[in-house]
Amino acid sequence: MPGEDALVLGAGPAGLTAALHLAQRGRGVTVLEHESLVGGLARTEERNGFRFDLGGHRFFTKHPEVQALWEDILGDELLVRPRMSRIRYGGRMFAYPLDAIDVVRNLGPFELSRALGSYLRARTSNRDTDTFEEWVTQRFGRRLYEMFFSTYTEKVWGVPGSELRAEWAAQRIRGLSFGKAVRAAFRGVEDDESGSLRSLVGEFYYPRLGPGQMWEAMRDRVESLGGRVLTDAPACSLEIEDGQVVAVSTPDERFACSDVISSLPLAAIAQIASPGVPAAVASAAAGLRYRDFLTVALILDGPDPFPDTWIYVHEPGVRVARIQNFRAWSPAMVPDPSASCIALEYFCFEGDDLWMTDDATLVELAARELDTLGFGGGVRAGHVVRVPHAYPIYDESYAARVSVLRDWVDSVEGLQQIGRNGLHRYNNLDHSMLTAARAVENICDGAGHDVWAVNADSWYHEEVTVDEESPYLSPPETPSASDTPAFEGTAA
Repeated sequence: MPGEDALVLGAGPAGLTAALHLAQRGRGVTVLEHESLVGGLARTEERNGFRFDLGGHRFFTKHPEVQALWEDILGDELLVRPRMSRIRYGGRMFAYPLDAIDVVRNLGPFELSRALGSYLRARTSNRDTDTFEEWVTQRFGRRLYEMFFSTYTEKVWGVPGSELRAEWAAQRIRGLSFGKAVRAAFRGVEDDESGSLRSLVGEFYYPRLGPGQMWEAMRDRVESLGGRVLTDAPACSLEIEDGQVVAVSTPDERFACSDVISSLPLAAIAQIASPGVPAAVASAAAGLRYRDFLTVALILDGPDPFPDTWIYVHEPGVRVARIQNFRAWSPAMVPDPSASCIALEYFCFEGDDLWMTDDATLVELAARELDTLGFGGGVRAGHVVRVPHAYPIYDESYAARVSVLRDWVDSVEGLQQIGRNGLHRYNNLDHSMLTAARAVENICDGAGHDVWAVNADSWYHEEVTVDEESPYLSPPETPSASDTPAFEGTAA
């Protein structure tokens, strides 16, 4: 009913979108956010006037309602930015998306012949493709898998490609093959779903002060409509009575409600349910896995060490997976013309050696690896931010576990999960926001949308193949997003 309180858990892109749509419809809404900043995995951090993202976050969508919302929230503060990104492999820089002349110059005829022979051999195979490694190898050949997928993928996910499911590859690299990549490289275009050719996207939208500017403005809009956005307010208990949500509690307060829209990790919402969930649901939640992430932002003396917005690092000799250059994203991110702001991104598991390394040592590691890659400079300052639950992992048991958790969520009246982590699905930014909009329509209009079906075909590619977090040879956001590189097609 209009005016009845609803709770939104998480003030990331999905959560704030849900809160805004609820407030616009006259619903009382309170957002509970664990962190001190809004934006979740897409927030922007600031240190002494220098701003940096937790991963690069391009604003690109094929959905007019999402584009209209972005423009309504930020207006002229939403910039159109040119895209430049490359892959670092074997001491060389490869244009990304691929450029045929660049590839020939960098690889040479011998290596290209090896790649082609490997591809032709793979095309004669009719083996099942249950894993990421098998899926990619069958479509690109073993040599290209080893060159442009294997090292980066293992950096990002912390496991070999043989332990990742093929579904992840199908989602992040759908529709791409060696043949299409070669056509794109030589012709500068790629086939769309109808088989016609379309131009590669060379620019994207980006808030002048980083993605956080979007979510801060959205928070302000929610509050101007009477909603509340509470930070440093982690949800620690979801109360359920007779199959209906009745309240959510933080360490300091209890909030009665009849509707909860949650963007918390799918495992986390089951773990805070009170009374406890059935044993099978608890087991499924305990078994879901996430890849965590940390970024080391370095303020360097002198000009930008490279012109790219970001670089994918496929070199096996360093642990960094991707490097962002924030002046290339927006000049306003770097207030001092005599300095640059570079962020090195490391993927890890919460509690492992990288995660537990102290900040000063991580800054030293990042500076040393930047020197190794030939991008070093005088380090004026360094800042570390750790991001848990950045990327849902598609291992061999994830689908069964998600199914169990989905059945439990669907059985609880008044509870809906949205967003990337909320659905344990590697969605892009716009799809996460769409899940929020559909959840609100379910509450306010009785629409009956299946929120889990948004992006259910697992494809969304602005270009040839992947997102901002994954580079491939024409490369997969993320976490990101992100947030694996190769032929082009994002990462916490």
